Amino acid sequence: MILGIGTDLANIERIQRVLDRHGDRFRNRVFTATEQHKAERRADTAGTYAKRWAAKEACSKALGTGLRMGIAWKDMAVTNLDTGQPVMQLTGWAAGRLADLTPPGHKAIVHVTLTDDHPWAQAFVLIEARPVA
Repeated sequence: MILGIGTDLANIERIQRVLDRHGDRFRNRVFTATEQHKAERRADTAGTYAKRWAAKEACSKALGTGLRMGIAWKDMAVTNLDTGQPVMQLTGWAAGRLADLTPPGHKAIVHVTLTDDHPWAQAFVLIEARPVA
C-alpha cells in the first residue's frame, strides 16, 4: 500500500548561488557528511546537491509534513547502493514519523528517484508499506 508520495523540482543555478554565498554553513546545515562527500567528488557538484535538496523536499512531502513539525534536513539523507541506485535513509524525527505512518504488520520502504537536466533537478519519493511475511 502507498503511504505517501512527494516530488520536488530544484533549480541547480539557485543551489549554486546558495553554495557560493553560504558555503559550508549551507552544506553542514542541510547535508550529511556522506552526501557532502558524494557531491564534492562529482564534476557537477551543484547538480548533485540540487538533486539531494529536491529529494529531501520530496521526502518531507511524502511523510505528510513538509519541512515543519520537527523534521530536520539531515533526518533525510540520500545515499547510493553499489549499483548507483539512490536510497533515502531516515533518522531522528523523520524515522519516527515514518514509524507512525506504517501500519502494524507492515514494513515501510522509501523509494527515491533523481534526475536532472540543467538547470533543473527533480526528485520523486514514494513510501510503500509491505506486509511482513
